[in-house]
Amino acid sequence: MITPHLKKLRLRTDISSEEERVIRDLVGEVRRFKADEVLVHAGEELDRCMLLVEGWLVRSKDLPSGERQVLEIHIPGDFADLHGFTLKRLDHDMASVTDGAVALVSHAALANIIEEHPHLALVYWLSTNIDASVGREMALSLGQRSAISRMAHLFCELHARLKVVGETRGDTFDFPLTQREIAEYLGLTVVHVNRTLQELRRKGLVESENRAITIRDRRGLEAIAEFDPSYLHLEKRVLA
Repeated sequence: MITPHLKKLRLRTDISSEEERVIRDLVGEVRRFKADEVLVHAGEELDRCMLLVEGWLVRSKDLPSGERQVLEIHIPGDFADLHGFTLKRLDHDMASVTDGAVALVSHAALANIIEEHPHLALVYWLSTNIDASVGREMALSLGQRSAISRMAHLFCELHARLKVVGETRGDTFDFPLTQREIAEYLGLTVVHVNRTLQELRRKGLVESENRAITIRDRRGLEAIAEFDPSYLHLEKRVLA
């Protein structure tokens, strides 16, 4: 169930067999969800975190007028709201894109890890730092990149992240986001999203079919995106 999560952690640092046992023991209840469901509402008091084991989630915020901004995309293996451990309330919603499941991890269990397993505490601190790094890269996209660069960057990033957890098929990966959800993430209109996707297809960079993306020209796509994966911190390190 948590194999994608362990793959993600082990890419970046060594995890001992004892630490793996501790991580597996974290999982309490497993909650299944349907697409377009709000799992956590902004301001809701929290005593558990969600480890995504199946499906896609997003973090999002709404304006009083109803417009929504998608803030981050979560895939299997992500501790989607680990920051809620210290905040206790989120300032945004956690909503599902697809059907799926989360493993619920109590804050008490996480507190025990900090006290009893200092290396794992550093591992999860690293995880929240990488989430913040992804957010900074997205802020750069929204502020400075063109529409086609934003979309190309999104496809490059998702392929890199999904490959880590074994969710790619060569250069193809599932992509369940609707054009409206893409628009809400990239700060574009739905019409602009449609035109931009068509332009990427016309250039022979990607194909999209049956809710999946295939990268046809990786070098060309990365060039348009100005994609530098260093912000994903995919290299292994020693945490001390």
